[in-house]
Amino acid sequence: MKTIYYKKTYKPFVRRPRLNHQIRVSPIRLIDEKGNNLDIVKTGEALKMALEKGLDLIEIAPNAQPPVCRIMDFGKYQYQKTQVEKKQKTKQVKTDVKGVRISLGISKHDAEFKAKQAEKFLSRGHKVRIEMILRGREKGMFEIAQSKMKEFIETIPMEIKIEQGARRQQRGLGMVITKE
Repeated sequence: MKTIYYKKTYKPFVRRPRLNHQIRVSPIRLIDEKGNNLDIVKTGEALKMALEKGLDLIEIAPNAQPPVCRIMDFGKYQYQKTQVEKKQKTKQVKTDVKGVRISLGISKHDAEFKAKQAEKFLSRGHKVRIEMILRGREKGMFEIAQSKMKEFIETIPMEIKIEQGARRQQRGLGMVITKE
């Protein structure tokens, strides 16, 4: 009969703030449950005050001199912290890099169409990577390709900022632009 071995998975280590008796630094700056500053006190006194009120002593800023501790319920503290993180996450704007491919022999109408497409991406707040694909002998016409790329950028009707200039890539040229 074979023995089956399972790979042990470990939970990532999450640094939690020190609570009550875990706080070994003395003196500390104390803040009560209402947010009032109670000045600098010894850790033992602060712990007694917290236990009398039936709350926890939480070390909020351990690197400050002296460390800042607050009297409040630890469950409430964790809940408030997760709410703040959620708000920050929703405010964060996610920008994608959208791509527009053109070739060296692109016609005027196709270039205008691709420029409108790039403008649409920029107006939505995305970055746009413009790639010019070069094939065969076109790879030797680097200067011509650069001038064609500049012409294409000028056809985009909105003001843009070049984030990454025209660079040689494996298949041709590439550049990244954003809305100004």
